[in-house]
Amino acid sequence: MKAKVITGLFTVALTITLIGIVGFAQAQDKSADNMEIVKEKIRSDKKLLVATNMQLTESEANAFWPVYEAYQAELAKLRDREVMLIEKFAANYETMSDDAAKNLLEDSLSIDSDHQKLRQSYLAKFRGVLPDTKVARYYQLESKIDAVMEYELARRIPLV
Repeated sequence: MKAKVITGLFTVALTITLIGIVGFAQAQDKSADNMEIVKEKIRSDKKLLVATNMQLTESEANAFWPVYEAYQAELAKLRDREVMLIEKFAANYETMSDDAAKNLLEDSLSIDSDHQKLRQSYLAKFRGVLPDTKVARYYQLESKIDAVMEYELARRIPLV
């Protein structure tokens, strides 16, 4: 168990580092190919963290991974919206108007709401392929990863 925790912490730390690289790479190089490589590395590290900590049987794994991949595809759409929101913020940061701030806040709350709806909509799908204890574990892992990502974003983005 201790090795899994260490592996998980290493993976989360690597993900944080890669998030920083993504931000730096976006500022330095708009190349879509480079960004896709970084995004794929983050996805694979996240999958490793999940695989290491889920303790799935072979039959559970066969049922779980397709649902996981579908969920991650939907989650990626929300992450793309977050990136666009951050880009809007960056574009308006120096001259933020009340209207721009209002729109950014509404967009942010909409993304948060859609994330919660996505989590809720996939709950039955995950329950259909795993026992509730493993579904709860998976949702805990997702929450921990989200918390790390949210912290990193909060740390890097200045106040309006």
